[in-house]
Amino acid sequence: MSSLQLTSEQLAVVSSHGNIVINAVAGSGKTATLVAYAASRPCGSSILYLAFNRAVRYEAVRRFASVGLGNVDVETPHSLAYRHVVRKGGGRIAAHGYGTAEVAACLGLGEGRKKQQEYLLASHAAKFASYFCSSACRKVAELDYLDVVGDPEARRFVAKHYRVIEQLARRFLAMMEQGRIGMTHDFYLKKFQLSEPVLDYDYLLFDEGQDASRAMLDVFARQRGVRVIVGDTHQQIYGWRHAVNSLEVLDYPRYALTSSFRFGQEIAGVALSVLEWKRHLGASSKAAITGAGGGRGDGSRAVLARSNLGLLGEAIRHVSGSGKPGALYFEGNLSSYTFASEGASLYDVLNLRQGNRERIRDRLVYGMRDLDELAGYVEKSGDSELGMMVRLVREYGRRLPGLLREIRRCHADSRDPGGIDKVYSTVHRAKGMEYDEVRLVDDFLAESDLLRLAPKAAKARGGSGLLEEVNLLYVAVTRARVRIMLPRHLLPQSVACSHAVGIVTGGS
Repeated sequence: MSSLQLTSEQLAVVSSHGNIVINAVAGSGKTATLVAYAASRPCGSSILYLAFNRAVRYEAVRRFASVGLGNVDVETPHSLAYRHVVRKGGGRIAAHGYGTAEVAACLGLGEGRKKQQEYLLASHAAKFASYFCSSACRKVAELDYLDVVGDPEARRFVAKHYRVIEQLARRFLAMMEQGRIGMTHDFYLKKFQLSEPVLDYDYLLFDEGQDASRAMLDVFARQRGVRVIVGDTHQQIYGWRHAVNSLEVLDYPRYALTSSFRFGQEIAGVALSVLEWKRHLGASSKAAITGAGGGRGDGSRAVLARSNLGLLGEAIRHVSGSGKPGALYFEGNLSSYTFASEGASLYDVLNLRQGNRERIRDRLVYGMRDLDELAGYVEKSGDSELGMMVRLVREYGRRLPGLLREIRRCHADSRDPGGIDKVYSTVHRAKGMEYDEVRLVDDFLAESDLLRLAPKAAKARGGSGLLEEVNLLYVAVTRARVRIMLPRHLLPQSVACSHAVGIVTGGS
């Protein structure tokens, strides 16, 4: 990239020396800035770029190669850890992780008379192990698992059985260490961190630093090379995975990229007004965003939701409404929205409700007497994905299979804007994406919800969760290039409707 194409803020980054933090607003060209930064380093410098996920990694490889930078290694934290731990030392990988029933089986639980309680113990043991793997701590005893259990019912259960849960978490970790079971991806990343690796690079560039795991941040901060970490403080949305906003943790000189080339000032105004809601939570809403884009792109339209439940509900309304529904595309594979990460499917939950036990494939769901017992498990475990399925089954019942078949019938194989009516996605799956028009589902928290929930959250130490709810809405709004459509209750009071900002109506 020529220096003539860079803004003064970008040029300041490129000409910087030493460790730095870059706070970059949505659409501010942070990847282009990092490419220009890498290109300006001394000839022969070795550079490591850490990408958030595989999709970002592939795009970064293309971007660095396009300007002839062959001295940049592009990795994700997990691919880097895999190369150092698994490829060198061997060991099996549990590619898809472990569901609660699988963890219970590993630990010899789930077969007694108190089956639900044993599944709950296994669920919390797995979560405790995951919390340790994501942390920078060297010992399990350094952590208090209750710090990350927010649901009141789940907290009561964990407090009552804490010692047992901790012992089970230790056993689960030991089984992976001894090779008795396959390693999870977070486990070999933890082994990588505990080995205190020395990475032989002159410069290390860490992208999406607002959602870094503490384990990987510990590795990064220990390196001798010059360290550059970039992200957007207000785009932290993975706290539920124990991510940490490293932009606020590392004490490096700070730089900012405040001009967004994705959208114009009217959408920037919506984003800034949403961030102002953080003041209700006693948090800083300080942000500067200049909308320097907004030109029409590929004509793409997207429907974004906070949750799988909200998105599926909106898709069901789309296909069951009057008229012939247009083609739609689900970001990240349609089936992933009907399966929990642990393996249970909507059909398992539906078959439980209908008494068709022989059709239930998931062991955990099969082990429940009925839907009420499963709902009780959800309440004590804090399993939001299973909870979403229980609510969908209760709302749509026997109609659900037919509605899902209709969604599949309308589903396109490609997200090419010319062949589909709309893209459907949760905010998490739309991270890094952008669309000409974005329509929001009404499952986000509004300002009135924050005012109602803030006092209770402060008492329960749940304020960080509400801050991420604001961030989710901010990320959703900033996916739009040309037009953002919001339910009326989500439109900030200070924002007026315009050609770039509209209200969602029933037929839109």
